Amino acid sequence: MTQQRILPFFLLLVLLVFGISPVNAQNDIAVSALGSFSSSTTGFYTQQDPFDQAGVLVEFRHIWNPLYGYELAYSANRANQAYINVGPHPTLPCTPFGCPYPTRQNVRAYDHEVSADWVVSVPFASLRPFALAGGGVQMFEPMGGQMGTQSDNQAVFVYGAGLDWTLLPQFGLRFQYRGNLYKAPSLAVAFPATDKFTHSAEPVIGFFIRF
Repeated sequence: MTQQRILPFFLLLVLLVFGISPVNAQNDIAVSALGSFSSSTTGFYTQQDPFDQAGVLVEFRHIWNPLYGYELAYSANRANQAYINVGPHPTLPCTPFGCPYPTRQNVRAYDHEVSADWVVSVPFASLRPFALAGGGVQMFEPMGGQMGTQSDNQAVFVYGAGLDWTLLPQFGLRFQYRGNLYKAPSLAVAFPATDKFTHSAEPVIGFFIRF
């Protein structure tokens, strides 16, 4: 599925979910800013260092009853990566005149994530703490004009916890932490994939509209 079709498909799923919701169910839409801080990985003579990035998160949450529900989430952020050679190339040895391959490459990229998560929450006055867990797919796409790059999609496990603070009957603030566990994307053709799992920590703050 191309990235141009991701958001329309995601919105169609939201409409289908909300269309079959019970009359007394609680639904909300949240828009938030996030920071993405990912761990480095090393494998197959490649060290991969992700840059710290910022992005946006959109959530469509459906609380089936006061205790549990589910959500569909879409996030987009920059996902720049640095690939560094840390050992002999598996097939191309170096010579006294140098190495016939790059020793470092920075790749400017985007990360689009779509996930479906179970949500457990407990309402208490104007506060609603919650926890979530689910999965989806991350789609890494290098920015145009970069030679020797490729796109990569990875399955992702998502978990998190947070707090909804209702300020008005239909409006409030959402504070949360989300964690993503997935395999490090292989975006630089000249560097072997590390084939290691990495983790992204995402502090999130935004607002929700309930209906």
